[in-house]
Amino acid sequence: MYVGSFRHNLDAKNRLTVPSKWRFAGDQEDVYLAIPHPNGYIMVLPPAEVERLQQQVMGVQMGDDEGQALLNQIFAVSSAMGCDKQGRISLTDQLVQHAEIKKEAMLVGTMTKFGIWLPEKWEKQNQAGEKTNLSELMRKIGF
Repeated sequence: MYVGSFRHNLDAKNRLTVPSKWRFAGDQEDVYLAIPHPNGYIMVLPPAEVERLQQQVMGVQMGDDEGQALLNQIFAVSSAMGCDKQGRISLTDQLVQHAEIKKEAMLVGTMTKFGIWLPEKWEKQNQAGEKTNLSELMRKIGF
């Protein structure tokens, strides 16, 4: 379960430590998928979400030109990775540039996945969320 937010530094090789409470046995062999989100952050899917996404992708027919174009667009700029022994993931230069991360990053849990944000962008997003009617949002997602 990915809950909470954590501020970590990106090292010179674009490695970022995943919080210990978010790690699990098998992280080194399993595949995480990092996708540039249109809102300017990196969305990271853990192995269980990657499997679910694979099932959805398999449903896109080869003759579905629009669907295939979307898959090409998304996965050409995505990156598959595992955690190293120190619990770090390696981000590509392209992903780091997409999120405009220089040194520090915010890892923000969304229960089943997590986002990697430039801290200033996260603060701005978080402030915008505070202005939203939380009750309405909770109702919208079925709480």
